[in-house]
Amino acid sequence: MSNAQPKFPLMLAGLIIFSLGLPAYLFAQSQLTLRSPAIASGAAIPAEFACNGGDRSPELSWSGAPKSTVTYALIVDDPDAPGGTFFHWVAYNIPASKTSLPAGVPQGAEIPGGGKQGMNSFGHLGYNGPCPPPGKTHHYRFHLYALDSELNVGDKIDAPAIQSAIKGHVLADAELTGTFQR
Repeated sequence: MSNAQPKFPLMLAGLIIFSLGLPAYLFAQSQLTLRSPAIASGAAIPAEFACNGGDRSPELSWSGAPKSTVTYALIVDDPDAPGGTFFHWVAYNIPASKTSLPAGVPQGAEIPGGGKQGMNSFGHLGYNGPCPPPGKTHHYRFHLYALDSELNVGDKIDAPAIQSAIKGHVLADAELTGTFQR
């Protein structure tokens, strides 16, 4: 009898889902993952992606987004900056059909192939790499958000405005953190 008891709650949950006509995928958890061939999680970011190197964006790829994803948003920040969190890249309305961004996305309002870029804390559209003051190691968090809608926001939007706009629209998120020190 004890072997049958653990199965009953699962059977009951399945019966409830079936009887309500709810698709099972609504109850599955997403496994959104974010990767970069240039940045290992927790490792140093190569100089070519920093201000004292090539200052170009690294290649990023992702997988495991929920099927209902409409767009993605990407925010790269440095929480260790002396004046508080500093934003290095803001991208949004990246189509759900995209699963990567190439290295060296040009600065500007539009991402080639779909999506938009907002204002970073340097006052530029697009990516600017790590550029901390000499001394301690800083952490750079690449946050990717799978969203259930396109964001209806103005041009030259900044990270706090994107963070506000995505509230209530995040289906899944993933993070990749690299470090940099000068």
